Amino acid sequence: MKKIRWLLGVIGIILGIAIVVKSDMPLMNKYMVIILFAGFLVLYRLVKGPTAADRSVAVDVLGILVIGICAILAIFTHKSWYMDIAIAWALQSFIGVLALAKYLEGRNFDD
Repeated sequence: MKKIRWLLGVIGIILGIAIVVKSDMPLMNKYMVIILFAGFLVLYRLVKGPTAADRSVAVDVLGILVIGICAILAIFTHKSWYMDIAIAWALQSFIGVLALAKYLEGRNFDD
């Protein structure tokens, strides 16, 4: 059952990307739709994740998607402050994942 569910998910992702690529939307909108679709998949893993480590990875990937959105906006709007937001988000995400990993390992933050 797990392999069938996985296979259906992969086929759905490939079909979704193919539909977006073949559409006549502007390029920026295509990228945003793909990242939004990936975000919904990550949110599903965040809610459904069987362990806290799975949820931690989902939060980290969600941060990476936000950084990707900032990069796309910086490229298409020619505003450099989107990259500043992306860098700040990446640093905060890194520190947050390290803190969560220490907590899940059972260690104190001052170790």
